Amino acid sequence: WGLLLLQVALGATAAARCPAPCVCDNLRAHVLCLNGSLMAIPDTIPELTKKLDLRGNSFMVIPAGAFLATPYLTHLDLQRCKVERLEEGAFRGLGRLVYLNLASNGIAFLYQESLDGLFSLQQLILEGNRIEEIQLGAFGHLGSLTVLDLRANALVYLPDMVFQGLQVLRWLRLSHNALHVLGSEAFAALPALRRLSLDHNELQALPGEALARLDGATRLDLGHNPITYVAEEALAMASLRHLFLDHASLQDVAPDAFARSPQLRVLDLRENQLQGLPPLAGAGGLARVSLDGNPLLCSCLLRPFHKWLARARVQAEGACAAPPALRGRSLDSLKPPEMRCGRLRPPLSPTTPPEQPRAAGSRQCPRGCVCSPDFHHGSCENRDLREIPRDFPGDTRLLDLHQNPFRTVPPDAFPGLKKLVSLHLQSCSIRVLHPGALRGLGSLVYLYLTDNHLSTLAAAAFEGAPQLAYLDLDHNAFTHVPAGAFRLLPNLISLHLQHNAIGELAEGDLAGARGLRWLYLTGNAIRHIAPAALAPTKMLEKLQLEGNHLSEVPTAALWGLPALSELKLSRNPIKHMGDSVFLPVASSLQHLHLDNMGLERISPHAFTGLGPKIKSLYLESNKMSNIPNMSNFTGLEILNLQDVPFHCDCELLPLRRWINKLNLRVGATCGSPAEARGLKVKLSTTFLTCPGWGRGEAGETNPNKTKAASKPSKKKRSGKSPARGFSKSGV
Repeated sequence: WGLLLLQVALGATAAARCPAPCVCDNLRAHVLCLNGSLMAIPDTIPELTKKLDLRGNSFMVIPAGAFLATPYLTHLDLQRCKVERLEEGAFRGLGRLVYLNLASNGIAFLYQESLDGLFSLQQLILEGNRIEEIQLGAFGHLGSLTVLDLRANALVYLPDMVFQGLQVLRWLRLSHNALHVLGSEAFAALPALRRLSLDHNELQALPGEALARLDGATRLDLGHNPITYVAEEALAMASLRHLFLDHASLQDVAPDAFARSPQLRVLDLRENQLQGLPPLAGAGGLARVSLDGNPLLCSCLLRPFHKWLARARVQAEGACAAPPALRGRSLDSLKPPEMRCGRLRPPLSPTTPPEQPRAAGSRQCPRGCVCSPDFHHGSCENRDLREIPRDFPGDTRLLDLHQNPFRTVPPDAFPGLKKLVSLHLQSCSIRVLHPGALRGLGSLVYLYLTDNHLSTLAAAAFEGAPQLAYLDLDHNAFTHVPAGAFRLLPNLISLHLQHNAIGELAEGDLAGARGLRWLYLTGNAIRHIAPAALAPTKMLEKLQLEGNHLSEVPTAALWGLPALSELKLSRNPIKHMGDSVFLPVASSLQHLHLDNMGLERISPHAFTGLGPKIKSLYLESNKMSNIPNMSNFTGLEILNLQDVPFHCDCELLPLRRWINKLNLRVGATCGSPAEARGLKVKLSTTFLTCPGWGRGEAGETNPNKTKAASKPSKKKRSGKSPARGFSKSGV
């Protein structure tokens, strides 16, 4: 009772000093300071606070000892606070904290002492930051952590022992990064891990050596990685039961690929490029294989796998893509006699000599380089090489040569590498890619030329590499898109030309890029896009033009793009938006970014044609005082209206009513008149005198009346009314 009285007394004192923009619930020891303009952590938060919600503020830096005054915190939410740096000791004193959410900030590095003092922490959410590097020891003080979420960051490499100290971690989430290199001991310090999410990265081979350290993991997500092949005994995970390799680039799987994962029960291989599989004899416990979305060739070549499915009693999901007579037939409906070869493959001529075994010399590796026969990788990164080395093994699939001062790539620079899939030439001071430079690379899919000095490209440079799908030319010296350079690349899917000095997009620049789906032009100096500039790219899905010099929406250039689902125009100096500016892509557009443009006026008919398909709309940090009617945007999942100076008079009443019905946090505040400045649009009293007020706002003028009136139906409506749900979270 003494402790209770002390808490009540402290609570009364705390109520008197609750920070001005915050709401304090002393009974539950909760403090909410949402979507405000706080620049620093308030120092008057009640000492006994257990849950502190600071979402949507602008802290930039969390200084050392920022929460020393609130030692009883158990939950801390710092989402969307523009945090860029965590100083060493930022969370010192929070020994009771079990939940910390730092998602959607701008954190780039985790230093050794950034998370010091959080020895009770169980969940750490770092999703959606810019983390590129994690210093060894950064997690060394988090001995109670069970969930670590690092999704959607900029991680490329995981060094050995990077997760040291996480002795009880059960789920590690690394999805949606750019990981393509994992240290062999990267996961060595995770004895309790049960689930690892590595999907949506740039892994080009199964990182078997690193994964072998995870004896207790039962689920592994590797989908959406450009993995082309799973080699013999590639995966040695003693407890693994669920393996997801869906939406990768798999063309082949070795018969004994999973022989060292005896507990494997479910294998997901959906949406790959597999024409078939061998009998997976080593996977004795397998119960289900998912092959939907693969171009399965149901010929005699598939019979051994089909027989194995029946003998091992494995359920298979998938359907034949060929031959035509069997197209669409499910695997489990096939009979062996139906699976014929016929004329699908010409017989081997008796005069054709059999393929000779590779000579012992094929395993040689250029001096100073490292070649991994198990993963078919070659690496000579950062060796100060002046010429591109030769004599790599002929079965090399990934070749990493970045950070060498080559300056030029001569013709026929990569002889004998017809199986090469991925080539890394970042930061090599390259000024010229000569005609024929890639000749002979018939399997090349990925080419990385980031951070070089290229200013022009000839189509002939890509001669002999027709399968190239991903081309990264970010951070070079292009002043224009090299016209016609892509006409020999019919399979080009993704083109990165970000952070160059391109001034315009002209007709013919993208000639031949008929399969292009993603075009990244962020951070250039583009002032004009010709009406026919994008005409060749009829399959384009993403167009990123953020941070250029466009003064108007390039409406004419958007015609003929029936698949465009994402358009980014953020940080362009577009001041006025006229009628029907998005009409050409209205039937397909789902994500529209119009933030940070200084936008002053949007025509009432600017969004003509847009409607339920729009899922996210970003309009924050602009200067307009009103926006068009968007009542038909019924599919919205994200709407950001922060830092827009709305004029809260009767003309804004329709918008006020609409956002009041949304079950979304949109951040809309009044910029004028003076008596409403800074108030949430939903809470402004300037609408009370408007004609028609009350027809859609029953009881809202009297909060006490609203509460009393709604009491009888509280149970029936709880959590289901969009208006009530939004009222709780604020606008």
